[in-house]
Amino acid sequence: MGAAIAFGMGEFVVGALLLLLGGLFDLVDGVVARHFDGSTAFGAFLDSTLDRMVDMAVLLGLVVHYALTGDQTTALVAGVGMISSVLTSYTKARAEAIDVELRGGSIVERGERIVLLIAGGLFGIMQIALWVLAVGATATVVQRFTSARRGLEAQDVERAARPRGGEQLLHGD
Repeated sequence: MGAAIAFGMGEFVVGALLLLLGGLFDLVDGVVARHFDGSTAFGAFLDSTLDRMVDMAVLLGLVVHYALTGDQTTALVAGVGMISSVLTSYTKARAEAIDVELRGGSIVERGERIVLLIAGGLFGIMQIALWVLAVGATATVVQRFTSARRGLEAQDVERAARPRGGEQLLHGD
């Protein structure tokens, strides 16, 4: 959350370093929990929920920064990146919840988004990073929607081919 505040204040290098530090802890927490036999389903749920919160907060910080500095185009691009980032995660979670395997849809996932924001902050190319993030995450969402549609259509075909309720299939009919 410190990274979100730093980005909102235009302190991109500080924000990038805080995001990098937070990312390192995020990589380690699950490993530590499993090592000490402390991983739980709720822990996994909490971890992914907090990841979404951080994603939105960091991008919101950038929306605020660019809006306050009068760069409405970049503020809009950061907003699109925020929406697409949430949809990238949501489409995957929703597909898994309804037993649809997604094929493809991994152009810009969370790791790539974090790397883009860190690189943007450290190397002074935040606007470019936000454009890549927004376009890539949007493309990922489109891929996942297409994959989910195909998977659900296949399920519908399979369901339609099954006999209904009390009907029996007789060989030779």
